[in-house]
Amino acid sequence: MDILRFATAGSVDDGKSTLIGRLLFDSKAIFEDQLDAVERTSRDRGDEYTNLALLTDGLRAEREQGITIDVAYRYFATPKRKFIIADTPGHIQYTRNMVTGASTADLAIILIDARKGLLEQSRRHAFLTTLLRVPHLVLAVNKMDLVDYSAARFEEIREEFTAFATKLSVSDLTFIPISALHGDNVVSRSENMPWYDGPSLLHHLENVHIASDRNLIDARFPVQYVIRPQRSDFPDYRGYAGQVAGGVFKPGDEVMHLPSGLTTKIVGIDTFDGPVEQAYPPMSVTLRLADEIDISRGDMICRPGNQPHAAQDLEAMVCWMSDAVRLQPRSKLTVKHTTRTARALVKDVQYRLDVNTLHRDESATSLGLNEIGRVSLRVTQPLFVDEYGRNRTTGGFILVDESTNATVAAGMIISAQ
Repeated sequence: MDILRFATAGSVDDGKSTLIGRLLFDSKAIFEDQLDAVERTSRDRGDEYTNLALLTDGLRAEREQGITIDVAYRYFATPKRKFIIADTPGHIQYTRNMVTGASTADLAIILIDARKGLLEQSRRHAFLTTLLRVPHLVLAVNKMDLVDYSAARFEEIREEFTAFATKLSVSDLTFIPISALHGDNVVSRSENMPWYDGPSLLHHLENVHIASDRNLIDARFPVQYVIRPQRSDFPDYRGYAGQVAGGVFKPGDEVMHLPSGLTTKIVGIDTFDGPVEQAYPPMSVTLRLADEIDISRGDMICRPGNQPHAAQDLEAMVCWMSDAVRLQPRSKLTVKHTTRTARALVKDVQYRLDVNTLHRDESATSLGLNEIGRVSLRVTQPLFVDEYGRNRTTGGFILVDESTNATVAAGMIISAQ
């Protein structure tokens, strides 16, 4: 059974947490004591209904303000598929949290309030999901019950967003009218909207095709750990553990080690459950090689004829996440890319991006909290990278403040040399 990771996004009060609560409730994915606690809290708050948003808004400040602040992760499963949900905040000051939640998502659900239509924050989150290369986008027009389930209103919002989406690189876009509060078109089709002939939201989540989203062409295996058990039953065992970042590996394949450039063959692929005949993203495996090569954490195993860029100069889009310091030229930071860590110097801030208008401010010389821009970096040792649009794992990185060890930015590589 495969896993679909999806993130919810949208403006404040569009009903993201209520939608997730409805998905969990209607798919029988919550325990009775959880439901009892939510019902009790709903009564204490004076709500006239069971407030399903409380299933995800776990922080006290979130409940008191009625907003989502942190990224809340929830897990549930149906007979067809397992799901990991990232409920991301809607407020502009929590843009960094939204980037964190969507960075590993296969699909993003952007909620639109049917009464308010497309808001600035809706456009911002749509842009961010495409910037992060989330392959599938669902625009869920929520609160249809408050516009009398109007087909005309739904079509109006669909046309407006379709026009906006022409500026973005959206590969798969689906529109679904819903009412999270009443459950219309969330798990099962709604009788209140006979004019809508598409699937319910859960049906779409269960059936959206994600296998081809992963890069199965470029073989990439960042080495995380060298396994030497030193046991009498495995006296000569040496394996290289990690998570496959791209491509397919099989016993007998010729592979190359970077940075040495030496080639060898795979003699076996081991997992916790035993040997396997092939490994592909996002499997965590241990590769056994025919020759003893000096391989350590941070190295890369790939194909001889298909190598990543070994680069020290990077051009990247960066989302700055620190409110303590700004990103500016000559800043010295630590870059973490796959399993490799190096020091980096910010050479230049080329422009800051206005995520509302998609305008480039080329006069900008620094980036502040939640701002996104294009920067040039110089790294002290080569990183084995691909463009982010080709591989989200080998094309993404984080920046860490050396003095505080705090993560201050998330980056997406545009080009490398």
